[in-house]
Amino acid sequence: MFNSLHKVTPLFGALLTVCCLAMPVGLAQAEGVSVGKASVLRNLVPAQQLEQQAAVQYAEVLQKAAADHTLGADNDSQVRRLRAIATRIIPFSNKFNGNASQWKWEVNLIHDAQLNAFCMPGGKIAVYSGLVETLKLSDDEIAIVMAHEIAHALREHARARMAKSELTQFGISILSQKIGGGQYGSLFQAGGSLLTLKFSRGDETDADIVGLELAARAGYDPRAGVSLWQKMTANNKGAPPQWLSTHPSGQNRVQEIQRHLPEVMPLYEKARK
Repeated sequence: MFNSLHKVTPLFGALLTVCCLAMPVGLAQAEGVSVGKASVLRNLVPAQQLEQQAAVQYAEVLQKAAADHTLGADNDSQVRRLRAIATRIIPFSNKFNGNASQWKWEVNLIHDAQLNAFCMPGGKIAVYSGLVETLKLSDDEIAIVMAHEIAHALREHARARMAKSELTQFGISILSQKIGGGQYGSLFQAGGSLLTLKFSRGDETDADIVGLELAARAGYDPRAGVSLWQKMTANNKGAPPQWLSTHPSGQNRVQEIQRHLPEVMPLYEKARK
């Protein structure tokens, strides 16, 4: 038994090193929200490859929508509305991800009844008309939705989720070998569908908080996060919609948003001057 423990000790040390690196570390900020650093585990999945994969899958979504005659045209008033809102939010992305200025951002509308929206790695955004029309969203509420989805991409939640999934699948031994050789930065390859990827509750809350700041800096009222959630809760009879299916629902969500309003309202007021 002691011999076995001796053999495992280096592996435990390697794992402890990675876990410590992955723990959120508070970022000192002069103004705005305070969030931890993005998970170091995301580095196990190559960013460039994931963004290329996202671009391919996004193009497939648009192609299918075009074939179904559900893709919003460039001159569609709702498309112009969405793109105008995104144009105001995107310039503030660099604070949370320095590579965002190099992304080839796209914003499209899909005419579909589902309450859904997403932003893939690399800035590929799609909003479904059902979300806007069924809930009768204001510009401020749309900004909260888009900023939330953009925050997922900026904080690279998809990379981290894929890495965690692969760690579970391949096990600790492979991780130990790669860490031992100093190669863990290229351990995994991106794969699977980004459209079906489920974020954790922690990811969703992180995106909520960062999204509030993005919207506020762009001049959109972050208090719209409260009315947005109230509309979604009422429409889904208390259950979260598809795009927030893993997020805490109801009053907990409202309370979390309200808790961060004092941090972002000054940014909104400054942006409105």
